[in-house]
Amino acid sequence: MGLITRLDLHPLSLPLTGTFSTAVRTSSVLETVLFRPQDADGRSGWGEAPVSRVTGVSIPEVLARARQDLAPLVIGRSTDELDSLAQRIAAAPVPAAIRMGLDCALHELAAVTAGLSLHSFLAAAYPQIAAANPDDAVLTDMTLSAAEPDALAAAAAAWVHKGFSCLKVKLRADLDAVAGLAAVRGAVGPDVQLRVDANQAYSPDEAVRVLNAMADAGVGLELAEQPVAAGDWTGLAQVERSVDVPVMADESVQNESDLAPLLRHNAAPLVNLKLAKAGGIYPAVRLLAAARQHGLGVLVGCMLESAVGAGAGAALAAAAGLGTRFPGRSGQDLDGGLWPAVPSVAGGVRYDGPMLHLPSAPGLGITGLHPGLAAAGIGTGPA
Repeated sequence: MGLITRLDLHPLSLPLTGTFSTAVRTSSVLETVLFRPQDADGRSGWGEAPVSRVTGVSIPEVLARARQDLAPLVIGRSTDELDSLAQRIAAAPVPAAIRMGLDCALHELAAVTAGLSLHSFLAAAYPQIAAANPDDAVLTDMTLSAAEPDALAAAAAAWVHKGFSCLKVKLRADLDAVAGLAAVRGAVGPDVQLRVDANQAYSPDEAVRVLNAMADAGVGLELAEQPVAAGDWTGLAQVERSVDVPVMADESVQNESDLAPLLRHNAAPLVNLKLAKAGGIYPAVRLLAAARQHGLGVLVGCMLESAVGAGAGAALAAAAGLGTRFPGRSGQDLDGGLWPAVPSVAGGVRYDGPMLHLPSAPGLGITGLHPGLAAAGIGTGPA
């Protein structure tokens, strides 16, 4: 097997199709860094480190830490050593989003070397989470940015017209969430699944009030994600006890170690697993296996990231068979690749409405940076 000889880093600034607004930030651009390790036989893998206030890293930090702390862990090594290399990356004192970039790229390179699609490779490499027959496509929801009721209703109707049957609505404390969700329900009818994500916007008492008011208004939510501040386990448990809708922990559960307080407080039955929080595929597998062992429902989500990161998440979800039960049967949370106006790479996962089709080609089937980047005047590096 070829030894890894180099690590290329491609910082990208991708315009979005619209403004992305949550309780935490508002953005019209996706800042990200693509990781591309290459081996002596000419094979390469792709990974992504999304950059934002949410992931807590900047492009200069990603570039510096990747070169200084992560590249030495893999240069001169082979993907034959995937398990030990993934453990070394997981243990590196580097922010999780940066570790995600190299970890995912390393797994993709290993899949390419093995001649397997990434989801098939993950099912073989991690039998503790593998489904008997991994799917080749993954269903996703669509996220609606926080907005006034009329704008939410119009956006919801447009996405349902494109085939989406599950919508996740971002909430902000300065907007009338009840009126907004009532408008969405009125626009899409009773058969579309609705989720809400407050991104820590509320106090426990306010979250209970808002969610119960939505129930009284007949909104009919499938789940409510991270209504209170991360780390407020008592508050999260209060919400879980006081509302009828299942509560999902997102910011509260960054990695496997956060399951202990979640379980101790009986704070939520559902977890949104994100590669950028966990630090890549290897630690995400550990989190997924532990969550399942304790009877927690797991949904694979993504940050605001391109189809490279979202594709890795989709491969993990497919390998684990997460689409067969709640909360996955209504869709994962992997719409990130639909937000950039210009794709980051050629090949890779393909969106067809709410379906992410995983390639049968080795890895994620990525053939290189997308030619539309240069046509749009977007710099591609490598840095």
